[in-house]
This record gives sequence, C-alpha cells and structure tokens, in this order.
Amino acid sequence: MQNTTTELETINTEPQQPVIAARDLNHYFGSSDLKKQVLYDINLEIKAGEIVIMTGPSGSGKTTLLTLMGGLRSAQEGSLTILGEEICGASKKKLTQLRRNIGYIFQAHNLMTFLSAKENVRMSLELHDKFFDGDMTQKAVDMLEAVGLGNRVDYYPENLSGGQKQRVAIARALVSHPKIVLADEPTAALDKKSGRDVVELMQNLAKEQGCTILLVTHDNRILDIADRIVYMEDGRLVSDGVDALSQVGG
Repeated sequence: MQNTTTELETINTEPQQPVIAARDLNHYFGSSDLKKQVLYDINLEIKAGEIVIMTGPSGSGKTTLLTLMGGLRSAQEGSLTILGEEICGASKKKLTQLRRNIGYIFQAHNLMTFLSAKENVRMSLELHDKFFDGDMTQKAVDMLEAVGLGNRVDYYPENLSGGQKQRVAIARALVSHPKIVLADEPTAALDKKSGRDVVELMQNLAKEQGCTILLVTHDNRILDIADRIVYMEDGRLVSDGVDALSQVGG
C-alpha cells in the first residue's frame, strides 16, 4: 500500500516545459554607429494553454518581442526557446518550420483582396502537407461558420465590415490548429463591441484547441480575458503577472 501511494504521488510531478521561454534576451536594430538596443534582458515564460496580454507604451518593444517569438526574425543574443526549439541565431529554414506551428493575427487583417473569405482561410491550410488528403475547402467553411461567418464564405474583403475581416483573419490563424497564436493589436481598428467580440472569439476557439495566445494591445477594455498580463517599458519587461494591471492607465 505504501508503494502504491508513493507511485501516485510521483505522477505528473515534473514541471511542464514552457511553450515560449526567453532568457536574458537582447535585441538590436542597425549596426556599427547606428546600432540601437531595443530589448534588454527579457526573461519570460509562457505555458501551454495560457492567454497572456502584453501591454505598455508605444515604442516599448512589444511588437519586436512578438515578432521574435513568432519566428518572423531571428533572435540575436540570449536564449529564446519556442516549442522546445532554440531559435537564437536560427537559420531561415528553421524559422520557416517553426512558423507552421504559429497562427498570426494583426491589426491590419492582411487578407488577400482577390480571394474570398473561404479562399483566404483555405490558403492557410495549403501550407501544411497533413491537410492535403482532406477536404480543405470544407474545413475552411467549417472554421468560418465557427466565427459566425457561415453566410459570408464567398464574400470578398471589400464587401466585409472591419469586424468581419478580423473574424476571417482569426479563422485563417486558427484553422490549422496552431500551437501558438500571436496577435498584434487585433482590436485597434474596431469599435468596442466588435473588438470585444473578436477577442472573445479568439479566447473561446483557442481554449477549445488548447493553444497558447500572446496578445499585444493598448486596449484596456479587453485585459480581463488574460490569464496573465505582462507590462513592457523602454525595451524592458517591468512587470509580469496580475500586478501589471496597476501599471496600466485607465
């Protein structure tokens, strides 16, 4: 009996590896006399399934950090581990492979204007060999229905409202079931209700899929959806956790 108890106590005691881990991360723009440091000694861990909001003044380094974590540029100094892979100094090939596990949502929805909503979402699936054997068009339609656009699947971006375009962008980001979703100011161009709707949509779909969300925003109206808030200022992570709310004005 003693042995059984001991065995049960030891199950799941190993700490879960973070999905994103930055340690002593520094980043610079330019070179020689024009070299400027934009990130200073960033230390941050994000766990699987967490929804983390990153906030702070304009120019504080939030978007730069987000692009590094998304493999959109290579980290330069320190350590940055994404999904267990060190990407500091990573090759373009390695970054490309990493990006297949990440969904991106930006302030500018970046939809292809010559493609319908359905085609924009399907395009995301075409980047993954594993979906080739299935009905990618139906999968795209199903995802658009999940974001409330089942009656807009054949509409082109010019015929969609701002909120609807952002819903298409969310569908495109989530349709391939990424392990991480990175969102940069996804509500900035939307009114209060539309902004709230698209963020709650992201939250619900991501929770269903078990993916991690890192969201950069200045929008104080949506801070309550976060499991954790991190606050940046002048290229430094100055607060990490619920106390970051006290740093946010409004």
